[in-house]
This record gives sequence, C-alpha cells and structure tokens, in this order.
Amino acid sequence: MDNFLLMNSKFLEFFTVDRLLQIVRLAILLLIGMPLLFLVGRWIKKYISTKFSAQQGMIISKVVIYIGMFIIFFNVLEELGFKLNHLLGAAGIIGLAVGFASQTSVSNIISGLFLIVEKPFEVDDLISVGDKTGLVLSIDILSIKLRTFDNKYVRIPNETIIKSDVINITRFPIRRVDINVGVAYKEDIGRVRDVLLDIARQNPYCLNEPEPLVIFVGYGNSSLDFLFAIWALKTEWLTLKNSITEQIKLRFDAEGIEIPFPHVSLYSGSVTTPFPIEIVEQTKKMSGQSSKQA
Repeated sequence: MDNFLLMNSKFLEFFTVDRLLQIVRLAILLLIGMPLLFLVGRWIKKYISTKFSAQQGMIISKVVIYIGMFIIFFNVLEELGFKLNHLLGAAGIIGLAVGFASQTSVSNIISGLFLIVEKPFEVDDLISVGDKTGLVLSIDILSIKLRTFDNKYVRIPNETIIKSDVINITRFPIRRVDINVGVAYKEDIGRVRDVLLDIARQNPYCLNEPEPLVIFVGYGNSSLDFLFAIWALKTEWLTLKNSITEQIKLRFDAEGIEIPFPHVSLYSGSVTTPFPIEIVEQTKKMSGQSSKQA
C-alpha cells in the first residue's frame, strides 16, 4: 500500500499541469502543425502553378515548407527545455565545420539559384545534358531530376548543369524534322524534289509555315543525297517523323524512284571495263587441291 501511494505521488509530481500543457503543445506542433504545413505547401504549389508556372509553384511551396519545418523544429526544442542561444552557438560552430566539408553542396546550391533566375528550362520541358535526355520532373536546390524515354530516373547535380551544354528540345512551340534521303544517280533531281514536297503537303502533321524544304546536299558514294526538312508542333514531332518516313518509302515505290544501297565497283583502269573477277566454288577448290596431292 505504501509503495502504491509512493508511485502515485511520483506520477502526480511528474504529470503536473505545466507538464500536461507542454505535452499538448508538442502534440499540436507535431500532429497538427506538420500535416497542416504540407497541406498549405501543396495548396500554394497548385495555386502558383495555375497562375504562373509549375517551376515557380514547386520552388515557392518548398521554400514555405522548409521555413515552416524550421520554425516547428525550434519550437519543439524550446518546449523540451533546450536553450536556443546555446543551440545557435553550437550550430554556428557545426555549420563552420560542415561548410568546409560540403563545398560541393554549396556550389550546387549557388548553381541552383542561377538556374532558378536564368530559367533555361522549366518543369515538363524535354532537355538533353551530355548523353542524358529526358523530361524535367523537378528543379531543386541541389539537383534536377529527369525521366528518360525508357522511364529511368536520372539525378543531375546543378553544378554539372551549369558547366555543361544544355539543349532545351521543347522550348519553342514548333520543331523541325530532318530526314536524309538518297536516290539512285539515274533519277531526275527536280522530280524527286516535287515528289517530296507533295508528300509533305499530304501529311496532316506537317506545317505549311515554315514551308517544307528540300536541299540537294551532294553526290554520295552510291546515291544523290537530299535533306528533307519539315516542321511540326513539338507535341507531334515524333508522329510526323514516323509517318512521313513510311510515306516516303511507299511513294517512291509507287513512283518508281530507286533508293539505292551502298555498293562498290572495281575497275582495271579503263573507264568502262570492269575489273574481271572470277568466283570459284569452294567444292571445286577442294577437289583441285585433293587431285594435286594425289
């Protein structure tokens, strides 16, 4: 009985009114404040993305969430009895040591700020960095995230982006499709040009402005080489490239225009007489060698 009364008294000493209020405040900060902060960040991201751009919405929402988490963290520490002035002093010393050890991270943060201000690309743009090509998923303080065409997740540090050549494939509303076309030397150049332009006019994905362009590039090893340049909306670029490539083959077959394959002719020195080549079957060679040995 005495032990029970002793435990009860200690329990009452620990759970005082002030201690219970402290627990309630911690519960409010962690169980209500954190979910509410993420809800506010999500709402800000959606609102800013609708009014301005997805990139600005993502950046502003993350800044709000980070600031809110910072405030909640220090409020929790204060409720637990930690002195903020001591913590800030220790944080200064630790921050100095971490700063020397994290120069790469600092460089990435500074590079990220340059990317945010300069805006060479935005979320949902298609870009190429080195040998990586993909859709921009996010632009963060330390890195950007891409999703490649084969659904791979790629993280590229911001410092690498600043130091590399970046190609924004979908920056402008239209893109050009360049198709290399080769025809046999016997074909008429003007007729080939007319057929290609007619193919472009009949393709529903090909834009009339800018006009399709057929350039005679030069004389190849086994063909007359042309560059067929046509324009499409950036959302229909791949559709146009696939469809018009098939149409060129079908139309050339219908028009009797030959698409040659590489071949080599050997000459003995005369302009018209080919170098004589005799093909001997392997069985005849074997029989000749066996007769000699006999």
